[in-house]
Parts: sequence; C-alpha cells; structure tokens
Amino acid sequence: QAQLVESGGGLVQAGGSLRVSCAASGRTFTTYAMAWFRQAVGKERECVAAISRSGLSTLYADSVKGRFTISRDDAKNTVYLQMNSLKPEDTAVYYCAVSASFRGATMTPQVYEYWGQGTQVTVSS
Repeated sequence: QAQLVESGGGLVQAGGSLRVSCAASGRTFTTYAMAWFRQAVGKERECVAAISRSGLSTLYADSVKGRFTISRDDAKNTVYLQMNSLKPEDTAVYYCAVSASFRGATMTPQVYEYWGQGTQVTVSS
C-alpha cells in the first residue's frame, strides 16, 4: 500500500516562507504526475501546483503564481512546495497527490490515485 507522508507545515507571519514536503513510500511504484492541493475552512479543495513526470512542466493556480514553486526529487520519491510571500489567504490544509500512471502536469484531482493526510499551513496577519 502506497503512503504519502507530508511535513513542513506550520505557523508563519504574512510575508514569510515555508516549504512543505511529501515523501511517497510503502510499495514499489514509479511516481508520475505530482501535485499540491489545499483546502481552507469552508472552501472547496483546489489545486495550487502540479508537476509532470519529467519535472519539465509545471502548472500553478493564478493565486500563487510567482510566489510558490513545486519541485520533485525522484531519487527520494519526494515532491516539494516552496511557498514565499505568504498571505493570510494561503491558510489551509495542504495535501500532496501522486499519480501512478499520468505523465503530464495536471490540476485535475481525478488523475491522482494517492493522497497525503494533509499538513496545516497557517499565515498570520
């Protein structure tokens, strides 16, 4: 059974930075597309960033473009989300997602078979 373990969330002041990580383990599989989603209280889950199997293609939500960077380290089966210039509206539970079959960068949640448990990111004003 595949497991995704997230780390790096926490409390930060507006304008600060955080990096969240997600390591995939538990069974032998090749991670294809990877992504980060977030869900704030009272809102629907949204994709904030996605990265292709090769790492050459990335997608970002307009709300985080220029502030967030997604990257991956396939040797460690890990995906990262570097978050800079954080705003209070970035406060949410952040979830990583991994596809075992889809190669391209996509923000479509149905593509992802595996999900992490979520890590809380809180940005104070």
